[in-house]
Amino acid sequence: MSAARRARSRVALLATTSAAVAALTLSACSSGGTSGGGGDTNFVTGNNGVATVAQGKRAAAPELSGKTIDGKQLSTTDYKGKILVVNVWGSWCGPCRLEAKNFEKVYTDLKGQGVQFVGINTRDTSTTPALAFEEEQGVTYPSLYDPTGKLMLRFKKGTLNPQLIPSTLVIDREGKIAARALQPLGEETLRGMIEPVLAEK
Repeated sequence: MSAARRARSRVALLATTSAAVAALTLSACSSGGTSGGGGDTNFVTGNNGVATVAQGKRAAAPELSGKTIDGKQLSTTDYKGKILVVNVWGSWCGPCRLEAKNFEKVYTDLKGQGVQFVGINTRDTSTTPALAFEEEQGVTYPSLYDPTGKLMLRFKKGTLNPQLIPSTLVIDREGKIAARALQPLGEETLRGMIEPVLAEK
């Protein structure tokens, strides 16, 4: 192969790689530690990008526990009987920054109705940028500190597991995963994920 052809091949490969990276950046910040699919998943993805599972067909969510970014201990079992909204985020993630204020507003509106939000801060090398992010965005609900993404690996393959950053899950009062979004969320879409679960008896 001539030097000119090798150079053209390198340019074409670089362009393809750059396009793939750009597409991933546009869709979300990063992939998580596990992938879904396989088996009978029971979930349906709507045209808003939110996947849902009917009551009675949902998989159990794992316990998520550890230290929060402000050094306290937290376990999702502390919120048994509540609807739990879990948001995976990083201070370095632009889409996470865009959705943070929406999450705080919906949390403030719904916390009196038995809805608890818990963040999972991941891929931050220390808690300093995570704490600064929460202060800047006005986030008041707790976030577990998970720099290596180990908590994401607790979700079983084939369930509505978090796969990207940001990812958001709605867990019903029985501790089962009712809905998932693998994209940044506006206030309306977030409310649309929670309200049907809130209406369940």
